[in-house]
Amino acid sequence: MATMPLDIEEAVPEQPEQSNGERRQVLIGYKAWAAKNIIGLVFLVTTTVYLLTPLYWLFIASTKDNTDLFASNGLWFAHFNLFQNLSELFTHQDGIYGRWLLNTILYAVVGGAIGTLISVLGGYALAKYRFPGKGLIVGLVLGGALVPPTTLAIPIYLLESKYGFANTYWAVLLPAFLSPFGVFLSRIYATASVPDDLIAAARVDGASEFRIFWSVAMPILMPGMITIFLFQFVAIWNNFFLPLIVLSDPTLYPVNLGLATWNFDPASHELLYNLIVTGSFLAVLPVVLLFLFLQRYWRAGLTFGSVTG
Repeated sequence: MATMPLDIEEAVPEQPEQSNGERRQVLIGYKAWAAKNIIGLVFLVTTTVYLLTPLYWLFIASTKDNTDLFASNGLWFAHFNLFQNLSELFTHQDGIYGRWLLNTILYAVVGGAIGTLISVLGGYALAKYRFPGKGLIVGLVLGGALVPPTTLAIPIYLLESKYGFANTYWAVLLPAFLSPFGVFLSRIYATASVPDDLIAAARVDGASEFRIFWSVAMPILMPGMITIFLFQFVAIWNNFFLPLIVLSDPTLYPVNLGLATWNFDPASHELLYNLIVTGSFLAVLPVVLLFLFLQRYWRAGLTFGSVTG
């Protein structure tokens, strides 16, 4: 038997009939259940439960009526009322919730896609081109990424009101097209992932700058683009304060602002808590599904080419 530290010999029972490979498997098994690994596992499980509990509560609450919401255990089922809640949700006020949901999808998908493309174009230019004032522009982009979006809501409203964009779809879409954080992130990713020699080789072959970006740089930047799109999509989907300022027509509201009007409308005497909770649960699902769908492309892109065979 190979020489081992005394503490390992004492921790592992003698197995004289085992081969060296079986002996190593036993040692690995004992190491896997070491105190620090158990603590890490408990921490991960606790964090997972903590993060998923609100979503679990939201699902449970969406299956209850107004009475059960307050009279039953918040973390367990009462009378299963989910389908009736869904029916009432999509018929209340002539089905305006469906309009809110479609508005939110429009804002998030169109704004996120165009904002991602503009961010990648700007980040790629800042990473791979030299021009006067480049350092100043990078500093302004970084400064813009540090400004909280809520502080810009009033100036954006004043500008949009002046040029006739207030209370239209463009009032929400136009600010979503520009993301300083997306430009900053794409610049970092382009600097690290797109080789200058590859761009030089494409120029020698006669490719235009647009062709180089579209055919050479874009596939390499795809993982970064997916990351930026996810950030943009979630930010636009959860955006509340800007639509509250720039929109006054309820048919243009995103879903979170629309549900808030049901909750805080002083003229309404209806108890709509079950519809608000059910609508909130439905509004969370697209974000979860999008992340699960794009996660495989994100991970595959980040690891592609990391090993060679």
